[in-house]
Amino acid sequence: METGQYSSKELIGRFLPYFKKYKGTLVLDLFCAALTTVCELVLPMIMRYITNEGIRDLASLSVKTIGGLGLLYLLLRVMDCLAAYYMADMGHVMGAKIETDMRRDAYGHLQKLSDTYYNNTKVGQIMGRITNDLFDVTEFAHHCPEEFFIAGIKTVISFIVLAGISLPLTLLIFLCVPLMLFVCLTLNRRMKEAFRKQRNQIGELNARIEDSLLGHKVVKAFTNEQIEQDKFEADNGTFLDTKKLAYRYMAAFQISTRAFDGLMYLLVLVAGGIFMIKGLIAPGDLVAYMLYVATLIATVRRIIEFAEQFQRGMTGIERFLQIMDADIEIFDEPDAVELKNPRGNIVFRNVSFEYPDDHNQVFKNLNLEIHSGEKVAIVGPSGGGKTTLCNLIPRFYDVSEGQITLDGEDIKHFTLKSLRGNIGIVQQDVYLFSGTILENISYGRPGASREEVEEAAKRAGAHEFICALKNGYDTYVGERGVKLSGGQKQRISIARVFLKNPPIIILDEATSALDNESEFEVAKSLSKLSEGRTTLTIAHRLSSIRNSDRILVLTEEGIVEEGNHDTLLEKRGIYYHFYETANALK
Repeated sequence: METGQYSSKELIGRFLPYFKKYKGTLVLDLFCAALTTVCELVLPMIMRYITNEGIRDLASLSVKTIGGLGLLYLLLRVMDCLAAYYMADMGHVMGAKIETDMRRDAYGHLQKLSDTYYNNTKVGQIMGRITNDLFDVTEFAHHCPEEFFIAGIKTVISFIVLAGISLPLTLLIFLCVPLMLFVCLTLNRRMKEAFRKQRNQIGELNARIEDSLLGHKVVKAFTNEQIEQDKFEADNGTFLDTKKLAYRYMAAFQISTRAFDGLMYLLVLVAGGIFMIKGLIAPGDLVAYMLYVATLIATVRRIIEFAEQFQRGMTGIERFLQIMDADIEIFDEPDAVELKNPRGNIVFRNVSFEYPDDHNQVFKNLNLEIHSGEKVAIVGPSGGGKTTLCNLIPRFYDVSEGQITLDGEDIKHFTLKSLRGNIGIVQQDVYLFSGTILENISYGRPGASREEVEEAAKRAGAHEFICALKNGYDTYVGERGVKLSGGQKQRISIARVFLKNPPIIILDEATSALDNESEFEVAKSLSKLSEGRTTLTIAHRLSSIRNSDRILVLTEEGIVEEGNHDTLLEKRGIYYHFYETANALK
């Protein structure tokens, strides 16, 4: 979700606080930058002195004088090398630390964002923003203060020295600067926009690659490799076009500076030569003048060369801020308290909900009470709001109107961590992290012992198949658990919830994607899991909910039927229709 464009002033203003922790390193880095500048600025003065003295009275120059000047320059060079080493080492480390801090803040902020953000933002774009985009910030954080500080010193000192040699010639040279700035700033703005488009496009390319690779089985099953290749080629070609545009502006930027370089050298050559003929400048002064102008031009050229890096850094900061400025829609209220030992009595009072992004209303004025320890099943047509209703309890979304209470207290009065910590969720689409089975189960309660993990697996009916694997609990499950079957993954997810041991359980179509044998095994595990807990079950397969204390039929009109299995069959309503349809399909 884009948050709009930022001005350069705002980008710099938001970035500067990251230097606060490293101000000591920054000050020392800039001091070293000043030392490297001294060496460069002293050389023209030495050459001026030697040239003028040589023309005025060559005999006045002794080996001792030349040796002394050489020793002075050698010492300055040693100092320059040491300072440059510190800048290259600690300066870059400072930049890397700032990048690390920004990535930490971005990741921390992403953890707080609601499902709405992730529903509308491609994962590839997010990954690009917290990895590639921040790589350029390292160089920006290090070089930006250095380059502008050095440029400032060289420009000011060069002007003072040049004005001391010949004020009229210096003013003539510096008259080129305003025109140069106007041209460069104009091209600079266009370059910034081109680099922004480039960053956005690389995010799109990442998203395309991720989508295609994660769905590679579907691609192969439908033999659509060429279609995916064509899509990739289109995105790759668009990325090339954006890079071409960026480099076109960068080339124009660099050529304009070269033209101004030539103009300034031409002025020194012609005007300086005339001034020397008329006795307004000594030969040694003209040599020094040319060296200082060369230094000034080299400084400008270095800033120009830094411009691409500068723009990449600014674009990286901008895309970082687009994450940081994404609204946190679900957050702890100021008076939120810890939820401790809940009984599990859940009440919906006049609850209405619509999705924040598209304002699609799911239900209106919904009223429901789920008693402590009760097993409630929710059935109904797709799109009726079954999953949405369950997502409101752990506050994955907040209600638009009304309130949800837990043991008589509005769930917004509890901290998110404690509220979600007391709710266990088993979903149809099980997500296993890349790692071992042990690591995936212990995710339910980090720090649990191996014995506790094994006990949770036994209760979930997973211990037997885990032990049959070559490496047992240390078996690597692959990315998203691809090395395990659907039933195995589901039982591991149930073991994860057993280990968490929450008083409230939400089962979101936990068996609908399984074969009959796996469903039977998982159903036994779920039955054990729900014992003594408030349980909400969303199910398509009605066989899995026949023993529920209460069954709710949820449609777009709200809860239209309610009762146990036998009562609802007697009503011969929607539930009866669902049940008869399911039997007919067997």
